[in-house]
Amino acid sequence: MKNPARLIFSIIICELVGIISIPFTLSAIPNWYQTLIRPPFSPPNWIFAPVWTILYFMMGVSLYIIWQKGAKNKKVKTALIYFYIQLFLNFLWSFLFFGLHSPILGLMDILALWIFIILSINQFSKINKTAAYILIPYLFWVSFASILNYSIVMLNP
Repeated sequence: MKNPARLIFSIIICELVGIISIPFTLSAIPNWYQTLIRPPFSPPNWIFAPVWTILYFMMGVSLYIIWQKGAKNKKVKTALIYFYIQLFLNFLWSFLFFGLHSPILGLMDILALWIFIILSINQFSKINKTAAYILIPYLFWVSFASILNYSIVMLNP
């Protein structure tokens, strides 16, 4: 590890997305979210916090690996742009879905998020395969979350 401070900073950047989303989520769960019809495969609410904490950590490690390759490198710049867009879309989903109580806006956002995760993985793979592979569990979880979000839209017209 060349720069432990940069690693910690990268992880904090990603974890902050989850932290700043907490107010939207926590205020909506006991009131609004509990009233929604959810599909039978919907996981218990308690599972989301630990899963997201781990995924944000992994995203931070992946970000660090790419950032170490030099932010002035054109490939790195492009990869980081895609990564930061998906990170913003990740935050935006909580605001749209929980904050605005809008599963349909959440669905539109999560589909864009899914695309930008794929673009990030693709760009990261051109720089460092390990950094790209680290993002695959995140892609799987967002794929599942997309299906869950879609199901909520369909069950709550």
